[in-house]
Amino acid sequence: MLDESLLDAPDDLARADRRGLLRGAAEAGARVRTAARHATEAGLADLRPDGRPRAVLIAGPGTAATGVADLLSALAGASAPVTRLHPTGVAHAAGALRWALPGWAGSVDLLLLATTDGTEPGLAVLAEQAYRRGCTVVAVAPERSPLSEAVDGAHGLLVPMAKAPYQEYDESAAAGPGALWALLTPLLLLLDKVGLITAAPETLQRVADRLDRTAERCGPAIATYSNPAKTLAAELADSLPLIWSEGAGAGPAGRRFAATLAELAGRPALAADLPEALPAHGVLLAGSFAAGADPEDFFRDRVEEPQALRARVVLLRDRPTGGLSAAPAARELALSHDTAVSELEPEEGSELEQLAELLAVTDFATAYLALATRGHG
Repeated sequence: MLDESLLDAPDDLARADRRGLLRGAAEAGARVRTAARHATEAGLADLRPDGRPRAVLIAGPGTAATGVADLLSALAGASAPVTRLHPTGVAHAAGALRWALPGWAGSVDLLLLATTDGTEPGLAVLAEQAYRRGCTVVAVAPERSPLSEAVDGAHGLLVPMAKAPYQEYDESAAAGPGALWALLTPLLLLLDKVGLITAAPETLQRVADRLDRTAERCGPAIATYSNPAKTLAAELADSLPLIWSEGAGAGPAGRRFAATLAELAGRPALAADLPEALPAHGVLLAGSFAAGADPEDFFRDRVEEPQALRARVVLLRDRPTGGLSAAPAARELALSHDTAVSELEPEEGSELEQLAELLAVTDFATAYLALATRGHG
C-alpha cells in the first residue's frame, strides 16, 4: 500500500528516510564533482595510454558494479567490448565472493575494479592475477581498505571512492545513487582518456549540473503534481512496472530502475529494450496482470486483501521524439489493452547528460516508493 499523503509531507519523508535514499539522490551531482577531483588527484589526468585496450573487464559486487558495467558497455558501444566478471561464491558476503579472469585476458586488456566495500579478498586475488598476466588494473574503492592497499602502487592505479560526508556505509548504500556515481565517474574519465567514450572533465561538470537541476525538480519540497519523480511513484502504486527503454543509454537506466525498485523498495518490475519488449511483455498485458482483469471480483475482501498488481508501461527514452522509433507501437499496444503508460524523456543535451537525468528521476522515484510504501522506510 502506498501512502500518497506522505509524498507531500517533506518533514515526514525526511524522518522516514533512515537509509538516506533521498539525500543520496539529491547529492549525486556533488558526488560526481568529488569523484572527478579524486580521479585527478590519483593521477588519471596524467595517464598517457599506449592506445585503446582490446577489451575492458569490470569486477565488483552488487547493484552498483552491475550498473557501472552496464552503463560503460552502452557508452563504449562498438569501441571495445566491456564485460562484467560475475562473482561466484556460497553467499553474497565480501569474504565469500570470487572472480576469475577469462583465459584470453592479457597485456592488451584493462581490468576495472569497482566496490563500495573494499574488503573482498577475491578482488585482491583477481588484481594479483591480472598483474601477473600483464593487464592494466584500475580500482575505485574506499581509501585505506584492504583492496586499496593491494592495488595501489606497482599492481595498478587506485582512485579513492568519493564518500558522502554524512553517511557511514550501510547495506543500502551500495544500491543507492551516490554509490553509482562515486564508482562510475572516475571510470568515465579513464575510458575517455583511453579513447573508448567521450566524457571529458567539462562534460562531467555538465552532468553534475544536470543532476543538480533534476534534484531541484524532484526534491521532497516539490509537490507531486509538478514533481516527475513523485508523479511516477504515485503512478506505479499497486502496479507491475514494465520498463520499456529506447536509446543506447536508456537500456541500462531501465535495468537499474528495475533492480533498485526490487532491492530498495521491495517492488517487482521487468525491464526490456524496445522493440523486443513488445513480444517479450505483450502477453503480460493480456493475462492476469492486464489492467481490465477481474475488475469486480465479488468475493475479494477489499479491506483484508491487497489489490492485485496491474501492469503499467514505463517508457524510458534518451532521445527526443522523431525519426525511427518504436514508441508509437508501444503506446498503441498498451492502449489496445487499456494499460496506462508513464513516459520519461530527458531534456536535450549530451548522451551522458540525458542519461544522468533518466537515472536521477528514476532514483528519486525509487526512493519515494520505498519511503511511502508501508514497511519499507
